[in-house]
Amino acid sequence: MGVDAPLFIFALVDEGYLLFLVVYFVITLSDLECDYLNARTCCEKLNFWVLPEIIPQAVLTVLLLITGHPFLFVLYGLCTAWIIYRYAKKPTGNIGLFDPTEIHNRQQLKSHMKENLCKMGFHLVFFFIYLYLMIYSLIKGDDTD
Repeated sequence: MGVDAPLFIFALVDEGYLLFLVVYFVITLSDLECDYLNARTCCEKLNFWVLPEIIPQAVLTVLLLITGHPFLFVLYGLCTAWIIYRYAKKPTGNIGLFDPTEIHNRQQLKSHMKENLCKMGFHLVFFFIYLYLMIYSLIKGDDTD
């Protein structure tokens, strides 16, 4: 068994975690939209999970680069770069990526919802890509005969 099978097993678990996290983001934002949560509680919940979203995604991106999967690295790296960019460029004075004083201003709630729905589709597609690649690498096995 080469390096591909453990990589894609890790990628599959990582994508499952990120997919559930994005679903949590969408549910929490929809609760805010329906006034089941106030803005401060919602933003505290979401800001708590921003770094636990960035770190596994960045680790998987680096692993794809190290193991020699440049096409997957470029595709996956674009989403990772976008999330890191958003986190680095948050306005000064905000408590995090989601700020309770600004989340209802200028359609930010709608844009956060759209962004998370796009991330959900992205992670869903990559979940099945990694599932296919994991099965393929496990069936292929070692060709050192």
